[in-house]
Amino acid sequence: MSDLNTRFEQAVAQSKLLPAKPDNNTLLKIYSLFKQATTGDVQGDRPGFTDFVGRAKYDAWADLKGQSLEQAKQTYIALIESLNQ
Repeated sequence: MSDLNTRFEQAVAQSKLLPAKPDNNTLLKIYSLFKQATTGDVQGDRPGFTDFVGRAKYDAWADLKGQSLEQAKQTYIALIESLNQ
């Protein structure tokens, strides 16, 4: 497990150094996978309809409900690695 955590932490660091800024859908995927991997299932109330960004982030995270922290970490790592190529 510690190897997965180490790889995840490295991917988080790499996410800040991507060669190009990802599109909005990819940014939402990165955000939601990070939240699922570090916090677990979505928490709190869904933002109101006037908070477009907050609502999009919440919905993207809610789509991952039930996914294990380990699976979210592995998916996050794979996504960041694919963006660094």
